[in-house]
Order: sequence, then C-alpha cells, then structure tokens
Amino acid sequence: MRVHQVRTLIHREEGASVSSTTSARPLRVAIIGAGPAGVYAADILTKSQEVQGGDFEVSIDLFDQYPAPYGLIRYGVAPDHPRIKGIVTALHKVLDRGDIRFLGNVNYGRDLTLSDFRTFYDAVIFATGAVKDADLNIPGIELEGSFGGADFVSWYDGHPDVDRDWPLDAREIAVIGNGNVALDIARVLSKHADDLLVTEIPQNVYEALKRSPVTDVHVFGRRGPAQVKFTPLELRELSHSRDVDIVLYPEDFDFDEASEQQIASNNQTKTMVKTLTNWLVEQPEDPSEFTASRRLHLHFLHSPVEITDSPETPGKVANIRFERTRLNGAGSVEGTGEFLDYPVQAVYRAIGYFGSELPEVGYDDRAGVIPNEGGRVIDESGNPVPGIYCTGWIKRGPVGLIGHTKGDALETIGFLLEDRLNLPPAEHPDEDAIINLLEERGVRYTTWEGWLKLDAHELKLGANYVHGDGSLPDLIRERVKLVPREEMIAISRGE
Repeated sequence: MRVHQVRTLIHREEGASVSSTTSARPLRVAIIGAGPAGVYAADILTKSQEVQGGDFEVSIDLFDQYPAPYGLIRYGVAPDHPRIKGIVTALHKVLDRGDIRFLGNVNYGRDLTLSDFRTFYDAVIFATGAVKDADLNIPGIELEGSFGGADFVSWYDGHPDVDRDWPLDAREIAVIGNGNVALDIARVLSKHADDLLVTEIPQNVYEALKRSPVTDVHVFGRRGPAQVKFTPLELRELSHSRDVDIVLYPEDFDFDEASEQQIASNNQTKTMVKTLTNWLVEQPEDPSEFTASRRLHLHFLHSPVEITDSPETPGKVANIRFERTRLNGAGSVEGTGEFLDYPVQAVYRAIGYFGSELPEVGYDDRAGVIPNEGGRVIDESGNPVPGIYCTGWIKRGPVGLIGHTKGDALETIGFLLEDRLNLPPAEHPDEDAIINLLEERGVRYTTWEGWLKLDAHELKLGANYVHGDGSLPDLIRERVKLVPREEMIAISRGE
C-alpha cells in the first residue's frame, strides 16, 4: 500500500521503559466479531476523515468464530423478517469492497489468544455481542420444558453449534418477555411451518415445526401495554400469520398517568397502544368465536413467580404461576397479591441477552460487558488498556436495535483515532503473518470469497428446492440455510 505519513508509536509494556518506533506502514486493526457491530466499526474506520484524507492508511482483519459473516443477522433474528434483507445487503456491500479482510471459523481464545492478536495488530476491537440468555431466578426454571429464548432462536436460525433437534411437543406454551425477541419466538412457535418455507429456514427446523402440536402460545409482560419494549413493526407482523388468532384481555389494559404521558409524547408508543386497543375492540367477545386452529395470547401486568410440574409428569413443566401487577404511577409496577395459574407444557424466557466473559479480557459479571469507557477497554484500576477496544452489545449491554450499534462504533473508532499515535506497535504487522500462523496451527479459516461460494450454494438449494411430499408446487424459496459447520467450511474452502 502507498504510505501517506510516518507514524510514531509509543509502546508501553509493564516493567519496560517507553520506546518509540517509526513505521511507514498501514495501521493494523483486528476486529473480533463479524456481526453488525464489527462491520460498522470497520466501515467507519475506513471512511474516517483521517483515512480518507490521507493522514494514514489502515489494514483491517475482521474475525468471526463462525464460517459465515453477519453474526446476529444470520443467527439471532427470525427468518421471516423482511427488513433484515436490507441490513444484510448493506453489510454485504461493505465487505464486498475488498478493503476489509474477513477471516471466519477462527475462535478467539482457542485458535488465537489476545497475545497473538497483540503480536500481529496495533489495535484490537472486540465486537462479540451477547448470545446467552439473561437469568430468570424463579423456582422451577430448571424443569424439563423450560428453555432460554436465545437458545431457541439459535436453533431455528440454524446456528452450527446448536443441536439440530428441539423438543416441540407442547400444546400450550408460555413466552416470558415483552421485547422483540419474545414476539419473534411466539410468532415462530405459533406460525404454520409451511408459511415459513419462503424464508431461509433450515430444513430440520421446518420439519420439527411441522410436527408441532401447539394450539396456544401465551406471551407475558410484567408491565402494561404502554411500557412494552417491542416495536410497531414487530407487533404488526403478529397479525400477518395465517390461521392464528390474536387474543387480548380487557383487564390488562390499564393506563396510569405515566402511561398517558408516554403515549402523548412518544409516537412509537402511541402507535403500539392504538394497534393493541384496536385489536381488543375488534376481537370477538365470545371465546368460542375465535376460529383459527392456533391462538397467540398477549398478556400484560403479569410477573412470573413459579414454574411447577405435576404428579402425572414429574420433572416436566406443567404449569406457570404469575402475580398480577398494577402500575404505580411512575412507569413501573408493583405486586397486587393476586396469583394466576396457566397450564403449559413449555416455558421460554425471553427477558434479554447477556454478554459472555472472554479470555484475557476484563469482565463485568453484573452487566455482562467488557469494562470500558466509551469503548476504550479499562483494567481493574480503571485505566485504559492501550490498543484494546470494544463496541456493540459487549460494550454497552444488549439493549437497543441493530442500528444503534452504529453510534457505538462511531464513538469507539473516534477514540481509536485519537489514540493512534500512542498504540503499542505490532511485532509482526505484515498481512500474511497472521495467515501463516493460522495455517501453521491447522485452523481451517474461511474468507469472504469462501462466503460468496457458500452464499451461492444456499441460494442454489433454494432454487432447486422440491417439497418432500410433492405439495406446494408453486413454492419459491430464496435460499435454504446450511446448518452443519463442517459442510459450511468445506464449501467455503472448496474442499
């Protein structure tokens, strides 16, 4: 690459004196995590005024533990979301430019350590997200038939490291949570499997959902309709499911002063409350007049208390108990002392994601994040760790929509640019050096060119799809997502 200026790097190591080196080479940056947060960070850095203006050049490697890119978009969002295609298209354009190198199927902490990254890169950005479920500490949560929502999402999205079988034998199901993930789970559980075939849903997921005996899916939230965390689009998508009735309960529609203020001041809340109240007014008063074969119930002002089994099915979910709550006037709720029981055979908790601890990096086990200040990773004393950064959910926690990670990345990259003259210089900054190490260690890494091969293969599977029983002759599938990791790797690498 053409060099625009000489950088002075200050390398500080514990117990060593400060030394300076000059380098006529690109700044080497590793980003760990190729989901939206990682891709946005790479894109913002390459488009920064400093890089575009010629102050310095940058060389970015984007790593992911999976053989394919896109992270949460590929393995954390329901397959029937049309807007996701737009996000994938945007991420594809960034990675297809050729100025960011993708290296998949590389596991941080196993294939490469932090010491390795510091040897080959001047700066390291963690964008690993949050993939596990937040805990729900109530009695009975450990019973058979009690599941984490994130695990279920990984299953129906074809995560390569999740068992391909899922127990779908419940007729009545409870989903705890009032966010987008809770609605995704409820929609996938209640939707007829044939209606998901137009998506990229893996074949094993379709077959399991096809066998599901489900009749009723109940979604429970602690607060009222004006405090829900899902978005209007998510809510409206519930009404698009064929042969699924949405059932609401008048006693759940309580609005205190704080609710009224929220409705008046927030257009999104106003839209959702209007949609819900319209559905309530329009639904049949007599339950027998609901005609669909499946029902999706939306409950508010319910706080989970206990999950229990039964003498007939010991050790398995048979019932869930809630305490009715009431709004307290300040936007939150309090218990009423009234308890309600619902017979269910499965419970899915979707109360949020939680970040995982990473080797050799600090961890805040209360927030599930890497300790940081604006994206600069800090040590136990609160001092910035030179050259180490984070962005996305592992930086700020699993809140907000995908688009919010752009703001995170902008802040983090801003600090990296500010620090760039004082970063610990890589000992082996040559772009081929990390490839040589991966090959020496026998890591079967994948590339962007490999993803294009896998992408074409999945599209071809969709184009050639023939429904197993010969029905649905007019079905057109855009793609069929592959699940087995080994098959994904082999196709990507041309093996």
